Amino acid sequence: MFIYEGDYVTKEEMKQLICEKIDAARSEIEALAADIESTPELGYKETKTAAKIEAYMKKLGLSPETGLALTGVKARVKGKTAGPTVAVIGELDAIGTPDSPKADPLTGAAHTCGHFLQTSAMLAAAQGLIQSGVMQELSGDAVFFAVPAEEYVEITYRQKLRQEGKLHYLCGKDELIYRGAFDDVDMAMMMHSRDHTPGKTVAIGQSSNGFVVKLVQYVGRSAHAANAPHEGVNALNAACLGIMGINALRETFQEKDVVRVHPIITKGGDLVNNVPEDVRMELYVRAATMDAIDSTHPRVDAALRAGGAAVGAKTIIETMPGMLPLNCSAELNELFVDNVKEQVPETEIIDAGHFKASTDMGDLSHIMPAIHPFIGGVDGSLHTKDFTVTDFDAAVLTPAKAFACTIVDLLYEDAAKAKKILADYKPLLTKEEFIEKLDGYFEKTEE
Repeated sequence: MFIYEGDYVTKEEMKQLICEKIDAARSEIEALAADIESTPELGYKETKTAAKIEAYMKKLGLSPETGLALTGVKARVKGKTAGPTVAVIGELDAIGTPDSPKADPLTGAAHTCGHFLQTSAMLAAAQGLIQSGVMQELSGDAVFFAVPAEEYVEITYRQKLRQEGKLHYLCGKDELIYRGAFDDVDMAMMMHSRDHTPGKTVAIGQSSNGFVVKLVQYVGRSAHAANAPHEGVNALNAACLGIMGINALRETFQEKDVVRVHPIITKGGDLVNNVPEDVRMELYVRAATMDAIDSTHPRVDAALRAGGAAVGAKTIIETMPGMLPLNCSAELNELFVDNVKEQVPETEIIDAGHFKASTDMGDLSHIMPAIHPFIGGVDGSLHTKDFTVTDFDAAVLTPAKAFACTIVDLLYEDAAKAKKILADYKPLLTKEEFIEKLDGYFEKTEE
């Protein structure tokens, strides 16, 4: 219950009370983070994690929706009057890091990307807003949303789910957009851990790379590798030539486009004594803009097909949507930074620059105002066994306070700030254009 003296509560008093409630809950939030970290699960399989988040939300008095895009968990806190809805997002999934001491011994999954810190910060923000009672004085709603499958892994498994009609897209936020789970959200915020940043640091960025995905199969003809190689068609040679063709393109990539093409061979043949007849690859074509992706990935296809043509192998290329480039709201970034400075003034604020990797928050940022700050308090490289938390308060409580206080800024005084941001905002894509864009990447060719 929100208890205060007098007839009027200032925004600053609201923020102070929120932060006091978050600080008071530190031990249980830290225990929650450790509990989530202890059961790492890969995308669309996050049933244990989702159950833990659902239970914590219920403990806060929320009534979460579950099973969204298979495992997503979403809860709403209503304000005093109607107004815009602001979402705080955390991601459910882990990543494969089998050499991590905290990895699941059966799956190799580990929370070495820090998603357990995201979800903990999201729930800490919810706790501060709910237990302070300040939503009773605001115009609009807050949504707390644990979403699945940000990491683009286990493509074959996700394709099977798609074939069974359980998914339309392979990434969690894309699927939630498609299913309408963000139709009642106006703007969104989430954080991500920043590797090799053990101190109290917040890095603010504007953009990231996006990518499309390609599965490639070269089909040759088997023969005895020593006695009759002339009777075979070597699909591994086709793949090597395809990769060489991609490498020959690299000098044509412009620096401003930040193009990254990185293939792996997932099957190089069957027996060393046979000419390889079935060779498979996976690769991403990344760039800073969709225009750069769209102009690059057909040329990558041409290089891959040339490898097959050179040795007489069939080249099968399946293209799928990956993630769109991140496009952060400058106004939301500014509010977030102001709240970090106000609540944790010792935090260093730095410019994150352009993020060369990708996040499906980029997809959401195409249809609504969104931010994705990078948070310190962790050390080591992401996705490696060296990833570790060095300062829990910096890694979780600082962003939690900033998220909750930013919601106050947005929804205070009849949500004037939120309404201004939304009035000035022009989405890069409507939801309908977004779906049309992503659907357009599904393609399979054989030559």
